[in-house]
Amino acid sequence: MTKLIWTAGALASLAAPLAAQEELNVYNWSDYVAEDTISGFEEKTGIEVNYDVFDSNEVLEAKMLTGSTGYDVVVPSIEFMARQAQAGVFAEIDKEALSNYGNLDPEILKVVAVNDPGNTYGVPYMMFTTGIGYDVNKVAERIEADKIGSWDMVFDPETAAKLADCGITMLDSPSEMVAPALNYLGLDPNSEDAGDLEQAKELLLSIRPHVRYFHSSQYINDLANGEVCVSVGYSGDLLQARDRASEADQGVEIAYAIPREGAQVGFDMLAIPADAPNPE
Repeated sequence: MTKLIWTAGALASLAAPLAAQEELNVYNWSDYVAEDTISGFEEKTGIEVNYDVFDSNEVLEAKMLTGSTGYDVVVPSIEFMARQAQAGVFAEIDKEALSNYGNLDPEILKVVAVNDPGNTYGVPYMMFTTGIGYDVNKVAERIEADKIGSWDMVFDPETAAKLADCGITMLDSPSEMVAPALNYLGLDPNSEDAGDLEQAKELLLSIRPHVRYFHSSQYINDLANGEVCVSVGYSGDLLQARDRASEADQGVEIAYAIPREGAQVGFDMLAIPADAPNPE
């Protein structure tokens, strides 16, 4: 996912009114803040941070719907946050209490408001796309140039078979994999029609023998290290893989493609559980 990394100073400016609060419990995506963000925040504010991570919306949703999570801030993607809000799991955002709320892009807020009317329950934190990261050299050795940068790399069985030996991975998230499969078939990626979903299922089953594993974070290092050659993943994770490969300087070159047939764009939202122990 595209990582717009918050610095400790930026977080501290938001936390200025929290002096009376002694701790903050955060549940966030893996690899979503800089290495020194939490320690810098604690040093500047005196607030202890308990920080846990997850790697899929489904994991977060299971905790939210169970209730009594003990978290003060969680980071669901917008479509998951929208339905969780209907279940009453989030507190409304007190915009007047957030001194930097006016700095949010009004156009982005309009887009988010389609799922969160009035921007009631969340604040947009990250914008991301779901696409394909790939090892430039290994892929070029195995498939035709016109297939590169297309969903054919993973959804066309013949093409996927040519890449299977160097390793294809997919996200362990039905919501992220079914939508592009529907789109690839020329169907509405948001369709809930049983017939459409059956077609998407059959497409995924057709390429299943060529997929090495399903995981929503392991692919970052595996792609960077040359252990796999094609990963369907989040833009920021795949760009991290690209950068790690470059830093290692072991001859692995990673590229990221938003497939030309189209790809999902999404937002990860900051939200406060309705039963947050430290809502301030």
